[in-house]
Amino acid sequence: MTAQVAVSAASVLRQYYVLTKPRVVQLIVFCALIGMVLAVPGAPAMAQVLLAGQACLGIWLVAGAAAAFNCVVEQGIDARMKRTAWRPTARGELGNAQTLVFSALLCGVGSAILYYWVNPLTMWLTFATFVGYAVVYTVILKPLTPQNIVIGGASGAMPPVLGWAAMTGDVSPEALILFLIIFLWTPPHFWALALYRVEDYRKSGLPMLPVTHGSEFTRLQVLLYTFVLFAAGLLPFVYGMSGWLYLVAAMLLGLVFCLYAWVLWRDYSDALARKTFQFSLIYLSALFAALLIDHYV
Repeated sequence: MTAQVAVSAASVLRQYYVLTKPRVVQLIVFCALIGMVLAVPGAPAMAQVLLAGQACLGIWLVAGAAAAFNCVVEQGIDARMKRTAWRPTARGELGNAQTLVFSALLCGVGSAILYYWVNPLTMWLTFATFVGYAVVYTVILKPLTPQNIVIGGASGAMPPVLGWAAMTGDVSPEALILFLIIFLWTPPHFWALALYRVEDYRKSGLPMLPVTHGSEFTRLQVLLYTFVLFAAGLLPFVYGMSGWLYLVAAMLLGLVFCLYAWVLWRDYSDALARKTFQFSLIYLSALFAALLIDHYV
C-alpha cells in the first residue's frame, strides 16, 4: 500500500512538472542567463553568481506558471492536437482549479524571489511577460489573428532583457539587441512547425498562417524573416558587444538557416519543414552559446 501511494504521488508530481513545459522553460532560462552573463564585464564575483542563480530560479518559476496557465486556457485545443493531446489538462488528469492554484503559487513564489532577492524592475518585467504570454497572446491573439506568433513573440523574446535587468537594474541597448534576435527568430521557428502540423492546427480551429494563407505564402514569410534574422544576428558584433569569433558563428548559423528556408520555399516537404524547425532550435542555442564563449575569449 505504501509503495502504491508513493507511485501515485510521484505520478501526480510528474503531471504538475509536465504542466510547466520543462524544455521550453529551459530555453527561456538559458536565454535569460545569457543576458545575465553579458551584462557583467569579465568574470563574475561570487555575489553576482548568487544573484544570477536567484534570478534564474525566479524566472523559471514565473515561466512555469505561465506555461501551466496556458495549459488551462488551451486544454480543449490541446485535446484536438496530436502534438499536445498527452498534456495532463488535455487528458483530464488535472482539473482547472488544481492547475490554476499551481500556476498562481509558482507565479507568487517566483515574483517574491525576484522582488526581494533580485530587484523590483526584474520582477515587474517578468510579471509583464507572464501577462503578455498567458493573457495577451494565449487568450486574445492566438485565436484571433494569424499574426499571433509575430505579435506574441515579444513575450518570448524577453528572457535576455530579464537577465540583463537582474544584473544591472536597468535595460540597455545591448539587452534590446538580444530581444530583437529572439523576436525575429520566433516566426520562422513556429511557422516551420505549423507547416508540417497544419492538419493539427486546422482541427484545433486556430488561425495559424498555413491554415489561413496556405503553405506557399507561409514558406515565403519564413524565408523573409530568416533573411532579416540573419542581419539582426550580426548586430552584437556591429554594436561592439562581441568579437570576431561570434561574427563567424553568426554568419555560418545564419547562412545555414537561410539555406533551409530557401530550400523549404522552393521544394516543400514535411520532412524538410521538420528539419527546419529542429535547426531553428539549434540556431538560437548555438548563436547565444557563441555569444557567451566570445564574451570570455
